[in-house]
Amino acid sequence: MKIDSEHLEILAVIVEKGGLTEGAEALGKSQPSVSRSMALLEKRIGMPLFQPGRRPLRPTELGLSLARFGARIRAANQEASLLVQRFRKGHAGRLRVGGSPIFMDGVVSTMIADFQMRHPEVQIDQSYGYVDTLEASLRNGALDMAILPLHPSQVPPGLSFTPVLPSRNVVAARAGHPLTRRKAIAQADLAAYTWIAPPANSPLYRDLERALKSIGQEDFNVSFSGGTLASIQSVMAGSDALTVLPYSVVFLSRRSVPMEALPLRIDHPERQLGLLMPENRPGPPAMRQLIAFLTEEFARLTARMEHDQQVTRRRG
Repeated sequence: MKIDSEHLEILAVIVEKGGLTEGAEALGKSQPSVSRSMALLEKRIGMPLFQPGRRPLRPTELGLSLARFGARIRAANQEASLLVQRFRKGHAGRLRVGGSPIFMDGVVSTMIADFQMRHPEVQIDQSYGYVDTLEASLRNGALDMAILPLHPSQVPPGLSFTPVLPSRNVVAARAGHPLTRRKAIAQADLAAYTWIAPPANSPLYRDLERALKSIGQEDFNVSFSGGTLASIQSVMAGSDALTVLPYSVVFLSRRSVPMEALPLRIDHPERQLGLLMPENRPGPPAMRQLIAFLTEEFARLTARMEHDQQVTRRRG
């Protein structure tokens, strides 16, 4: 026997409110339509739902038991409706975000943590990659968005790119490193120290080579390479080795990992960190919330870094 779940919901409200008229008002229906629904339900089950001749209405034992089922169905429907509303408004859902490891761990992950404090029902699946793998994942639907540094000429066709942070690399060292106490650093000063190199297949490794070449350090001694941001930070914190990192990573890491950007001008590529997405495939509604949040957070980060640089220049 199949029972119309809507009839059970109507029964639950009638029992809760204590009458047909009261139940109809609560449901936003007419009293005759509610009466017809109960008549159909009684005909379907072949037994009365209410005790005859009793006013106010009193449900039979079966009517009361069915009303309990109806109340659970009504609660589930209401919860499902709220879930749909949250999805439509972008307050719930699942987002798949990939990006270059150094930026994701050093910058984006802290922003994602803040975003999820505001939107706890949005699940974010994070992965790592560089432009080729991220582009392929965006095209085959495995990713909704990629966050990575790109030059405008590198943006693949069919994908949109929204810059959010200007690119700037710095030579980084542990806090208290001998070179941090110097106002001017000469090429000879760098020769005494080894270097920490990012993974060899990463754009940041090429940035390291380019930066050191720009200051005359074409031959440099690498003491550690290929690690994650956490391992790079650990090695740097426990040694006098130097490395090249995005300034945003150094800026945000200073509270947890004591490190400093050396007062040394280096060459860095004309790239910008940005949001890469398919042009003709709208992402989940929650993506709008994440994009707006990240755009605002990166603007705030840019302003903080510019202020910090101005203060540093005045002190210097």
